[in-house]
Amino acid sequence: MGKIYIAGHRGMVGSAILRQLQARNNAGGALTLITRTHAELDLTDQAAVRDFMAAEAPDVVILAAARVGGIMANNTYPADFIYDNLMIECNVIHQAFAAGVKRLLQLGSSCIYPRNAPQPMAEDALLTGVLEPTNEPYAIAKIAGIKLCESYNRQYGVDYRSVMPTNLYGPGDNFHPQNSHVLPALIRRFHEAAQDDLDEVVIWGTGTPKREFLHVDDMARASLFVLDLPKDIYAANTQPMLSHINVGTGRDVSIGALAQMVADVTGFKGNLVFDTSKPDGTMRKLMDVSRLTDMGWRARIDLKEGLQETYNWFLRQETIRS
Repeated sequence: MGKIYIAGHRGMVGSAILRQLQARNNAGGALTLITRTHAELDLTDQAAVRDFMAAEAPDVVILAAARVGGIMANNTYPADFIYDNLMIECNVIHQAFAAGVKRLLQLGSSCIYPRNAPQPMAEDALLTGVLEPTNEPYAIAKIAGIKLCESYNRQYGVDYRSVMPTNLYGPGDNFHPQNSHVLPALIRRFHEAAQDDLDEVVIWGTGTPKREFLHVDDMARASLFVLDLPKDIYAANTQPMLSHINVGTGRDVSIGALAQMVADVTGFKGNLVFDTSKPDGTMRKLMDVSRLTDMGWRARIDLKEGLQETYNWFLRQETIRS
């Protein structure tokens, strides 16, 4: 692949992709890996991105940079979420094209699908219904990223691809008590409950809704698998205006069962209490991953194994901070 620019290399997915590309080099590869921190390159700054792309002239761009956050963050900062993500995508994709980049991989999110999409959610559910209101601005931006890639492919003949992961977890996640996603938030809550020897942890709702979780190292493997696919195989399994590929495990778990797994991993010995006065939300969110499976890729990391590894990483960060 030659010279590869990884945008967002400090994020959870970007850092996992960078680790796997570095492993290729350690195994004898000859890749030149380009990274920039936010302080070094603001991807919302069009002129800065143009100058960077022109100077570096990468062969491949992996766009894993984004403004991300949980429900509270999306509700509190909707303008930031739509503006920053649109600008990052527009600048990176267009300036990559202007610099002669022929191959690009853009990472999206399962929130692109309608709130009431049939389960499991296949790629063709895109743009068939109303989005989840809580993260609609972010979802609109991620949909725009897919359509940017498809439009540049159709008009200019480049090879810009998109992958849409399910809920991700793993090393590098954000464990902030208010601004994180459901799994890291559970890890922090159960960890603190275990440390404080609490009698119970309260879970919103009945615990029956089901969610799918993919380890970030599996996501990194899938991303490079899709990027490496020969163009004819990618084209045979996609359509010019429906070219994104779902990435997930194809298996889901109830929130109640997930909470019990997290309790076991963190050593919490108290009771799980389900507050049924709180809403459950969407009862099921599962990706249809048959398109990717048909091309030869499957997730490897078991959820319990991945949770233990993630908790170990979390503990190391807590030790460093203290």
